Amino acid sequence: QVTLVESGGGLVQAGGSLRLSCASSSGRIFSSSIIGWFRQAPGKEREFVAGIRWGTTATYYADSVKGRFTISRDSGKNTVYLQMNSLKPEDSAVYYCNKDSDFATLRYGVPRGEWGQGTQVTVSS
Repeated sequence: QVTLVESGGGLVQAGGSLRLSCASSSGRIFSSSIIGWFRQAPGKEREFVAGIRWGTTATYYADSVKGRFTISRDSGKNTVYLQMNSLKPEDSAVYYCNKDSDFATLRYGVPRGEWGQGTQVTVSS
């Protein structure tokens, strides 16, 4: 069972940038895996932000972050990154990563990996 650990959050002004990391602490990520970033703001449901297929590096984004966020992976480090540019106050949330082998489940359902503690992103106006 692969355990993913998030890091890199912080406080940033609107228009600024942050890079989040999602690292496997327990082994290799298999090529069939799809790693996704999600976020949850207070009082709101957790939502999909971006995803990447580990094997092909195909990427997917929520409309709200297209053109501002970029997801990537480093296979040597078993790590997925989320580069967030042009941040807005509405991007403030706890960001989580998770995985599944089925994109529809990852994007629209409940991913079958374990949820970690997440990393807090706060964007001030």
